Amino acid sequence: MTAALAELHTPSVGFSPQLASMAGRPEPEPEPEVPGDAVGRRVSCGGERATVRYVGPVPPTAGVWLGVEWDDPQRGRHDGSHEGVRYFSCRHPRGGSFIRPAKASFGVDYLTALQQFYHYDVEEVDSILSFYTKDRSLDNLSSVLLVDSEVNGPGPDGAARRTTPNVQLLDLSGSLLPSWEEAARLGLQLEQLEQLRLSRTRLAPPPDPPSLSHAFSNLKLLHLIRCELTWPQVLHCAPMWPRLERLSVAENNIVELQRPRGVLEGLVSLSLELNPLEQDALLQLSALPSLQDLNVSQTGLSAVRFQDAAPGHRTDMFPQLKTLLVDDNNISQWSVIDELAKLPRLEQLSCRRNPLQSGDRNPATAEQMVLAKLGRLQVLNGRQVLPEERGGAERDYLKMFGREWLQSEGCQESRARFSQEHPRYQVLVSKYGAAEESEMKKVVSVPLKNQLLKITFLFPDDPDRRPVQKKLPGSMEVQKVKGLLHRLLKVPSADLRLTYCTPKKEGTEFQLDGDLKPLKFYAMEDGDQVLVRWS
Repeated sequence: MTAALAELHTPSVGFSPQLASMAGRPEPEPEPEVPGDAVGRRVSCGGERATVRYVGPVPPTAGVWLGVEWDDPQRGRHDGSHEGVRYFSCRHPRGGSFIRPAKASFGVDYLTALQQFYHYDVEEVDSILSFYTKDRSLDNLSSVLLVDSEVNGPGPDGAARRTTPNVQLLDLSGSLLPSWEEAARLGLQLEQLEQLRLSRTRLAPPPDPPSLSHAFSNLKLLHLIRCELTWPQVLHCAPMWPRLERLSVAENNIVELQRPRGVLEGLVSLSLELNPLEQDALLQLSALPSLQDLNVSQTGLSAVRFQDAAPGHRTDMFPQLKTLLVDDNNISQWSVIDELAKLPRLEQLSCRRNPLQSGDRNPATAEQMVLAKLGRLQVLNGRQVLPEERGGAERDYLKMFGREWLQSEGCQESRARFSQEHPRYQVLVSKYGAAEESEMKKVVSVPLKNQLLKITFLFPDDPDRRPVQKKLPGSMEVQKVKGLLHRLLKVPSADLRLTYCTPKKEGTEFQLDGDLKPLKFYAMEDGDQVLVRWS
């Protein structure tokens, strides 16, 4: 027998019930009955999810096998073929296996999952209806969270409506729902449903999405994270959600985007996080008329170009966009920030952990440059931008590039090139006046070795512990310093409280209270001391 079959196989050839009885061994339990519609159904096996692609014999072994395609292809052994015979197909060359029906769970309906979760005893209830009239305590539930509960369908007609008529939020992430038709059968009974989470599911697309729209007529929020969806499949299904406002399709391996036409027009928030998008794909979403929040973090984004607008002017694209998340991407050019300045309503930006650097390689300086380039920004990297912070950033920007601005004077080509690289500089000159020549800074690159700070860690609550000296980059975030101390002290990072003192202000301790802020943000210098305390 091959390894593909041996994985979960128990031999049955040669077994005799009479011999087993004589030997005092119990007869094996009969194989469970396989549902007639098993192909296409979702199953759970050993905590993993799969889709049934084949039911039947696999010679030379006896009995019935299920050919399954695993959600996690690392769980599989082959592509659906055995001994040269193809029984089913998989998207991944090693995403399939054969398992015995006894090893697979086809799940439970919504009603049974509720009973299991809320521990209702229905053994003595004569009928479903009498159960609901006997105990109506689920009537007032506005949220039902049945994550990984193996729900495979709505159950008896009307049962969901009678049991949980007021549900507004339903989380069936990791369920065994096989198709959007089954989801719609449940949605029809939950008339108040506004938020639906179906992450980690594999719902077969419906042939006629508009015909199912009445099942999701009030739906405003939908999570479809890690569902192996393509963007064309999302657009195909979109007519089912006529009032959808917030959609997350994060971590779906979406690469290409197509322009939505006649769908998703009321979408206010969209998350495409953790999808390996093509560089120009983002512009396909630019005509969404209501989109205000867009998350494209960890998508490999490195460039943005709004070609309908010159530097310093407004683009017609993304007309309502107010919040943009581009964390953990490959943005290294300041021209990207200049392009974002073209967005007419951008107020909040998060661009953490991008290789975007200022001349001195100081993260605090880079943040100042972002503020100076984006004049309407109110929140940067999760922090409210205070008026004095903006004023300081804009004045420093004037000083930082003042020499280049002066040198470009009198040469039309040089001034045009400067204005293209610094579209907002002239606006800032009009706002504050030109920087004095004595204030202008010469932008130089600082070698890494010159950015290291010699810090002494003291432990006032543990007088027996000796001070520790470390050389740390000024760009190091406080949370990473805590991680270093966690490894040193074996104390949870969350329990650590850090302050620092400097010889310039003896007797004064300053709080290091922003985990995501770099040491340079606190103006820490070489030779400062960090006091470490924990509860």
